[in-house]
Amino acid sequence: MKQFSDPHLAALLTMVIGIAASVWGARRHPGPWMRWFSLGLAALIFAGWIGEYVADVILGTWSVQYSLPLQLTDAVSAVSIVALLTQRQMFVELAYFWSYTASLQAVLTPDLGAGQNFPSVYYFTYFTYHVGAIIAASYLVFGCHLYPRPGAVWKVFWITLAWTAIAGAGDLITGGNYMYLRSKPVHHSLLNLMGPWPLYIVGGVALGLALLLLVAGLTRAFGGVADPRGVRRPVLR
Repeated sequence: MKQFSDPHLAALLTMVIGIAASVWGARRHPGPWMRWFSLGLAALIFAGWIGEYVADVILGTWSVQYSLPLQLTDAVSAVSIVALLTQRQMFVELAYFWSYTASLQAVLTPDLGAGQNFPSVYYFTYFTYHVGAIIAASYLVFGCHLYPRPGAVWKVFWITLAWTAIAGAGDLITGGNYMYLRSKPVHHSLLNLMGPWPLYIVGGVALGLALLLLVAGLTRAFGGVADPRGVRRPVLR
């Protein structure tokens, strides 16, 4: 997919509108609709996420090398759904930091081939669960005021490393390239600027930590700090 093509810009516009509308609605007009919105958005993310695997099976492109749920975006989709359904702080924090780092980069530099461009089913599944996760994180944190707790960024970092280790084990067993641990992506990404294997993996870890800290810093700068007493604004269910 060509970056910033019309279909790509349409997905980005949908993301911006979704973030703005959900945050504005939750802040200015809280009410029972928020529970239904959370359920609907969780169902939409699930449909896009699982729909991609269903499409792989139907089209005969499913394989253990490329189609197991071992990418970080698989983890993002799962925790976003749980965060929307439960509003548990740990899942909200994972969804927030992962969405504003991994998912946002995936949306800005989409990993879609020419045959997967609009109106391919993969265009809709890919952007549904990536954009949906970003909207969910924005809604929960900025709309519902479920701000990350102090030190949350470090918990997310270590959990990310643990998931990376799981993906690495999957690569060794299947010969795949989950989380691009065996080779860099063919499309343009920040990993392409970090040298050959395995140096770009070390650079990717450092970049990931830097992005997590940047998101945490920007959140604090804009007043997004959890109450140290554990008190939070009630969210209607």
